[in-house]
Amino acid sequence: MSTDAPLMKEPDAHSNPPVDGSELIRLDHVTKRFGSNTVLDRLDFSVDSGKHVTLIGPSGSGKTTILRLLMTLTKPDEGTITVDGQQLFPAPEKQVREVRKKIGMVFQQFNLFPNMTALRNITEAPVTVLGMSRDEADERARDLLDLVGLADKADARPSQLSGGQQQRVAIARALAMRPQVLLLDEVTSALDPELVAGVLDVLRDIAHSTDITMLCVTHEMNFARDISDQVLMFDSGRVIESGPPEKIFGEPEHDRTREFLGAVL
Repeated sequence: MSTDAPLMKEPDAHSNPPVDGSELIRLDHVTKRFGSNTVLDRLDFSVDSGKHVTLIGPSGSGKTTILRLLMTLTKPDEGTITVDGQQLFPAPEKQVREVRKKIGMVFQQFNLFPNMTALRNITEAPVTVLGMSRDEADERARDLLDLVGLADKADARPSQLSGGQQQRVAIARALAMRPQVLLLDEVTSALDPELVAGVLDVLRDIAHSTDITMLCVTHEMNFARDISDQVLMFDSGRVIESGPPEKIFGEPEHDRTREFLGAVL
Protein backbone atom coordinates (compact mmCIF):
# COMPACT_ATOMS: atom_id res chain seq x y z
CA MET A 1 0.00 0.00 0.00
CA SER A 2 1.33 3.42 -0.89
CA THR A 3 1.82 5.97 1.85
CA ASP A 4 2.55 8.86 -0.47
CA ALA A 5 2.70 11.71 2.05
CA PRO A 6 2.86 14.56 -0.52
CA LEU A 7 -0.74 13.72 -1.49
CA MET A 8 -1.90 15.88 1.38
CA LYS A 9 0.80 18.52 1.15
CA GLU A 10 1.15 19.49 -2.51
CA PRO A 11 1.21 23.29 -2.86
CA ASP A 12 -1.70 23.97 -5.19
CA ALA A 13 -4.93 25.92 -5.00
CA HIS A 14 -6.77 23.11 -3.23
CA SER A 15 -4.11 21.93 -0.78
CA ASN A 16 -4.21 22.26 2.98
CA PRO A 17 -2.51 25.21 4.65
CA PRO A 18 0.70 24.40 6.51
CA VAL A 19 0.24 23.04 10.00
CA ASP A 20 1.23 25.60 12.60
CA GLY A 21 -0.38 24.16 15.71
CA SER A 22 -3.01 26.90 15.81
CA GLU A 23 -6.56 26.24 16.88
CA LEU A 24 -8.61 24.87 13.98
CA ILE A 25 -11.93 23.89 15.60
CA ARG A 26 -13.59 25.48 18.60
CA LEU A 27 -16.91 24.77 20.31
CA ASP A 28 -18.03 27.29 22.95
CA HIS A 29 -20.93 26.56 25.31
CA VAL A 30 -22.54 24.28 22.72
CA THR A 31 -25.84 22.73 23.79
CA LYS A 32 -27.88 20.34 21.69
CA ARG A 33 -31.23 18.88 22.72
CA PHE A 34 -33.45 16.29 21.09
CA GLY A 35 -36.80 16.84 22.73
CA SER A 36 -36.28 16.66 26.47
CA ASN A 37 -32.93 14.86 26.06
CA THR A 38 -29.86 17.12 26.37
CA VAL A 39 -27.22 15.40 24.23
CA LEU A 40 -24.55 18.11 24.58
CA ASP A 41 -24.52 20.23 27.72
CA ARG A 42 -22.71 23.60 27.34
CA LEU A 43 -19.78 21.82 25.73
CA ASP A 44 -16.41 23.58 25.37
CA PHE A 45 -13.49 22.05 23.51
CA SER A 46 -11.02 22.78 20.75
CA VAL A 47 -8.81 20.92 18.28
CA ASP A 48 -5.48 22.28 17.06
CA SER A 49 -4.41 22.14 13.42
CA GLY A 50 -2.68 18.88 12.50
CA LYS A 51 -3.74 17.05 15.66
CA HIS A 52 -5.57 13.73 15.87
CA VAL A 53 -8.25 13.80 18.55
CA THR A 54 -10.39 10.78 19.45
CA LEU A 55 -13.70 10.94 21.27
CA ILE A 56 -14.56 7.91 23.39
CA GLY A 57 -17.40 7.11 25.75
CA PRO A 58 -20.66 5.19 25.97
CA SER A 59 -23.29 5.27 23.22
CA GLY A 60 -25.55 8.29 23.56
CA SER A 61 -22.89 10.46 25.23
CA GLY A 62 -22.89 13.03 22.39
CA LYS A 63 -19.81 12.04 20.39
CA THR A 64 -21.43 11.58 16.98
CA THR A 65 -23.59 14.67 17.52
CA ILE A 66 -20.41 16.75 17.57
CA LEU A 67 -19.42 15.42 14.16
CA ARG A 68 -22.92 16.04 12.79
CA LEU A 69 -22.79 19.63 14.05
CA LEU A 70 -19.46 20.20 12.30
CA MET A 71 -20.92 18.73 9.09
CA THR A 72 -23.95 21.05 9.52
CA LEU A 73 -26.24 18.01 9.44
CA THR A 74 -27.83 19.42 12.58
CA LYS A 75 -27.60 22.75 14.41
CA PRO A 76 -26.85 23.50 18.06
CA ASP A 77 -29.55 25.01 20.23
CA GLU A 78 -27.03 27.27 21.94
CA GLY A 79 -23.37 28.20 21.63
CA THR A 80 -20.94 28.91 18.80
CA ILE A 81 -18.82 26.72 16.50
CA THR A 82 -15.74 28.10 14.75
CA VAL A 83 -13.55 26.42 12.11
CA ASP A 84 -10.25 27.96 10.97
CA GLY A 85 -11.19 31.32 12.47
CA GLN A 86 -14.57 31.47 10.67
CA GLN A 87 -17.85 31.00 12.45
CA LEU A 88 -19.80 27.94 11.32
CA PHE A 89 -22.71 28.60 13.65
CA PRO A 90 -24.37 30.98 13.87
CA ALA A 91 -23.47 32.28 10.40
CA PRO A 92 -25.06 33.25 7.07
CA GLU A 93 -25.74 30.32 4.73
CA LYS A 94 -23.08 31.45 2.23
CA GLN A 95 -20.42 31.45 4.96
CA VAL A 96 -21.60 28.06 6.23
CA ARG A 97 -21.10 26.59 2.74
CA GLU A 98 -17.58 28.02 2.51
CA VAL A 99 -16.56 26.77 5.95
CA ARG A 100 -18.06 23.34 5.22
CA LYS A 101 -15.60 22.92 2.33
CA LYS A 102 -12.84 22.68 4.93
CA ILE A 103 -14.42 19.57 6.47
CA GLY A 104 -14.62 15.99 5.20
CA MET A 105 -16.41 13.12 6.88
CA VAL A 106 -16.42 9.34 6.65
CA PHE A 107 -19.65 7.83 7.96
CA GLN A 108 -20.53 4.46 9.47
CA GLN A 109 -22.36 3.62 6.25
CA PHE A 110 -20.40 4.05 3.04
CA ASN A 111 -23.04 6.07 1.13
CA LEU A 112 -21.42 5.53 -2.26
CA PHE A 113 -23.41 6.23 -5.43
CA PRO A 114 -24.30 2.70 -6.59
CA ASN A 115 -24.46 3.62 -10.28
CA MET A 116 -20.97 5.18 -10.34
CA THR A 117 -17.55 3.57 -10.48
CA ALA A 118 -15.17 3.98 -7.56
CA LEU A 119 -13.27 6.60 -9.57
CA ARG A 120 -16.42 8.59 -10.35
CA ASN A 121 -17.56 8.43 -6.72
CA ILE A 122 -14.30 10.14 -5.77
CA THR A 123 -14.20 12.74 -8.57
CA GLU A 124 -17.83 13.91 -8.52
CA ALA A 125 -17.59 16.39 -5.62
CA PRO A 126 -14.20 17.95 -6.54
CA VAL A 127 -15.54 18.66 -10.05
CA THR A 128 -18.99 19.94 -9.05
CA VAL A 129 -18.14 21.69 -5.75
CA LEU A 130 -14.52 22.80 -6.15
CA GLY A 131 -14.65 23.35 -9.91
CA MET A 132 -11.67 21.06 -10.48
CA SER A 133 -11.08 19.92 -14.03
CA ARG A 134 -12.11 16.34 -14.81
CA ASP A 135 -8.51 15.42 -15.72
CA GLU A 136 -7.11 16.83 -12.48
CA ALA A 137 -9.84 15.16 -10.44
CA ASP A 138 -9.21 11.81 -12.15
CA GLU A 139 -5.46 12.02 -11.48
CA ARG A 140 -6.07 12.94 -7.87
CA ALA A 141 -8.62 10.12 -7.46
CA ARG A 142 -6.22 7.52 -8.86
CA ASP A 143 -3.52 8.69 -6.44
CA LEU A 144 -5.98 8.35 -3.57
CA LEU A 145 -7.14 4.91 -4.68
CA ASP A 146 -3.48 3.90 -4.62
CA LEU A 147 -3.15 5.41 -1.13
CA VAL A 148 -6.04 3.29 0.17
CA GLY A 149 -4.82 0.14 -1.58
CA LEU A 150 -7.42 0.04 -4.37
CA ALA A 151 -5.48 1.18 -7.43
CA ASP A 152 -6.92 -1.75 -9.42
CA LYS A 153 -10.55 -0.97 -8.50
CA ALA A 154 -11.03 2.38 -10.26
CA ASP A 155 -13.66 0.99 -12.64
CA ALA A 156 -15.48 -1.21 -10.11
CA ARG A 157 -18.96 -0.27 -8.93
CA PRO A 158 -19.83 -0.48 -5.21
CA SER A 159 -21.74 -3.76 -5.72
CA GLN A 160 -18.46 -5.31 -6.93
CA LEU A 161 -16.57 -4.27 -3.80
CA SER A 162 -16.49 -5.71 -0.29
CA GLY A 163 -17.68 -3.57 2.62
CA GLY A 164 -14.10 -2.82 3.59
CA GLN A 165 -13.24 -1.78 0.04
CA GLN A 166 -16.31 0.43 -0.12
CA GLN A 167 -15.28 2.14 3.10
CA ARG A 168 -11.79 2.73 1.71
CA VAL A 169 -13.34 4.35 -1.37
CA ALA A 170 -15.38 6.53 1.02
CA ILE A 171 -12.16 7.57 2.78
CA ALA A 172 -10.58 8.45 -0.57
CA ARG A 173 -13.71 10.40 -1.52
CA ALA A 174 -13.47 12.49 1.67
CA LEU A 175 -9.76 13.18 1.09
CA ALA A 176 -10.39 14.18 -2.54
CA MET A 177 -11.92 17.44 -1.32
CA ARG A 178 -8.62 18.27 0.40
CA PRO A 179 -10.31 19.08 3.70
CA GLN A 180 -8.42 20.67 6.54
CA VAL A 181 -10.14 18.32 8.97
CA LEU A 182 -11.32 14.74 8.50
CA LEU A 183 -14.18 13.51 10.69
CA LEU A 184 -14.43 9.75 11.27
CA ASP A 185 -17.66 8.38 12.73
CA GLU A 186 -17.33 4.74 13.83
CA VAL A 187 -16.06 3.95 10.35
CA THR A 188 -15.64 0.21 11.03
CA SER A 189 -18.89 -0.43 12.90
CA ALA A 190 -20.76 -1.66 9.79
CA LEU A 191 -17.95 -3.99 8.67
CA ASP A 192 -17.51 -7.70 9.19
CA PRO A 193 -14.76 -8.27 11.78
CA GLU A 194 -12.26 -9.63 9.25
CA LEU A 195 -12.51 -6.39 7.21
CA VAL A 196 -11.92 -3.99 10.10
CA ALA A 197 -8.13 -4.27 10.23
CA GLY A 198 -7.66 -3.26 6.59
CA VAL A 199 -9.65 -0.05 6.99
CA LEU A 200 -7.90 0.85 10.25
CA ASP A 201 -4.51 0.26 8.61
CA VAL A 202 -5.43 2.75 5.87
CA LEU A 203 -6.41 5.35 8.46
CA ARG A 204 -3.20 4.73 10.42
CA ASP A 205 -1.21 5.36 7.23
CA ILE A 206 -3.09 8.62 6.63
CA ALA A 207 -2.66 9.72 10.26
CA HIS A 208 1.07 8.98 10.28
CA SER A 209 1.98 10.21 6.78
CA THR A 210 -0.07 13.40 6.37
CA ASP A 211 -0.73 16.66 8.20
CA ILE A 212 -4.53 16.43 8.08
CA THR A 213 -6.40 17.17 11.30
CA MET A 214 -8.53 14.22 12.43
CA LEU A 215 -11.49 14.08 14.80
CA CYS A 216 -12.47 10.48 15.37
CA VAL A 217 -15.33 8.70 17.16
CA THR A 218 -14.50 5.03 17.67
CA HIS A 219 -14.89 2.03 19.94
CA GLU A 220 -11.62 0.59 18.57
CA MET A 221 -9.47 1.47 21.56
CA ASN A 222 -6.19 0.12 20.17
CA PHE A 223 -6.69 2.26 17.07
CA ALA A 224 -7.42 5.29 19.27
CA ARG A 225 -4.24 4.62 21.24
CA ASP A 226 -2.18 4.35 18.05
CA ILE A 227 -3.29 7.47 16.18
CA SER A 228 -4.35 9.98 18.83
CA ASP A 229 -2.54 13.03 20.14
CA GLN A 230 -5.41 13.57 22.56
CA VAL A 231 -8.31 11.43 23.80
CA LEU A 232 -11.50 12.92 25.21
CA MET A 233 -13.78 10.83 27.41
CA PHE A 234 -17.45 11.81 27.07
CA ASP A 235 -20.32 11.08 29.39
CA SER A 236 -23.78 12.68 29.40
CA GLY A 237 -22.85 15.36 26.88
CA ARG A 238 -19.73 16.58 28.65
CA VAL A 239 -15.99 15.94 28.51
CA ILE A 240 -15.21 14.37 31.87
CA GLU A 241 -11.52 13.64 31.20
CA SER A 242 -8.97 14.40 28.49
CA GLY A 243 -5.30 13.82 27.89
CA PRO A 244 -2.75 11.96 25.79
CA PRO A 245 -3.62 8.30 25.07
CA GLU A 246 -0.99 6.94 27.43
CA LYS A 247 -2.66 8.80 30.32
CA ILE A 248 -6.29 8.04 29.41
CA PHE A 249 -5.66 4.36 28.69
CA GLY A 250 -2.88 3.82 31.21
CA GLU A 251 -3.76 5.99 34.21
CA PRO A 252 -7.30 7.38 33.91
CA GLU A 253 -8.30 9.63 36.79
CA HIS A 254 -12.08 9.52 36.57
CA ASP A 255 -14.05 6.54 37.89
CA ARG A 256 -16.39 6.68 34.87
CA THR A 257 -13.42 6.47 32.48
CA ARG A 258 -12.02 3.44 34.32
CA GLU A 259 -15.46 1.82 34.28
CA PHE A 260 -15.93 2.44 30.54
CA LEU A 261 -12.45 1.22 29.56
CA GLY A 262 -12.85 -1.84 31.77
CA ALA A 263 -15.97 -2.75 29.80
CA VAL A 264 -14.55 -2.21 26.30
CA LEU A 265 -10.91 -3.32 26.60
